[in-house]
Amino acid sequence: MTTPPTPQAPYQQQAQQYPQQPPVPQQNWQGAPAGLYASPIPQRRATLGDALASEWTKIRSVRSTMWTLGIMIVLLLGIGLLSAIAVNASGSELGSTPVLSLGFFGVLLGSICVITLGVMTIASEYGTGMIRTTLTACPTRGRVLTAKAIVFFLLTFVITTVTTALVAVMQTAMLGGVEPTGGDWLRATVGVGLYIATLGLLSLAVGALIRHSAGAITIMIAVVLLPLVLAMFMFAESLADVQQALFEYSIPSQLGAFYDASVASSGPSGWEPLWIMLGVTAVAMIGACVSLDRRDV
Repeated sequence: MTTPPTPQAPYQQQAQQYPQQPPVPQQNWQGAPAGLYASPIPQRRATLGDALASEWTKIRSVRSTMWTLGIMIVLLLGIGLLSAIAVNASGSELGSTPVLSLGFFGVLLGSICVITLGVMTIASEYGTGMIRTTLTACPTRGRVLTAKAIVFFLLTFVITTVTTALVAVMQTAMLGGVEPTGGDWLRATVGVGLYIATLGLLSLAVGALIRHSAGAITIMIAVVLLPLVLAMFMFAESLADVQQALFEYSIPSQLGAFYDASVASSGPSGWEPLWIMLGVTAVAMIGACVSLDRRDV
């Protein structure tokens, strides 16, 4: 016995008569599938210029830049001017001592400020966690490090060169002595600016490797001062060669070579300290780039 067919409702009969068509995918106002977001802002690939703009915005908007570079300017101008006033008031003649060499002491102390800023340019982002945002916005880590290095180097070089040139003009106007040559002026201004800015880059590389502001600053201050301090207390004759090498290649001695006032009687002179610092900094920056690329944040 067969079961009679179940009666169908009118809408079911209509669905069988007109088969359902496949749904048409909806699109948003830009023509993309409705489930995907399309930004109304024109999109393009990020470039080094974008990273430079970002790093310039960061370095000029934080207070550490103003304080460190501001204190450096005060030290350079203050110590340079006070030393010239003291020599002028004493009535003593400089003789064969270069007039521009009086700027050495202010630059040596001001270098500590550049070291501090160089470390904090990258290490402070690890302390606050800002480095995650930076690398999310720019996943190419080598580009981030390059942008930081370029912005920091140019800023430090310009400020140091302008300030040392101003100090040199004041000292030569106030004091007599041997007239500086064009080479002396170039080394005491542009040469010192390049050396201090490169020293700051070395600090930035150490900050990227250590990832801790206090630790990296301590290491860099030790690099600057410890070799000279150790050499001063090496009295044993067996350590004479080591003592001489520390005197010649310590950073204060190399910095004094730009003023013809090196701590050691021999060693690098002229522009040689700059080439040494550039080589050391290049190695450190390569290590920092490899570390930043391979280590997690």
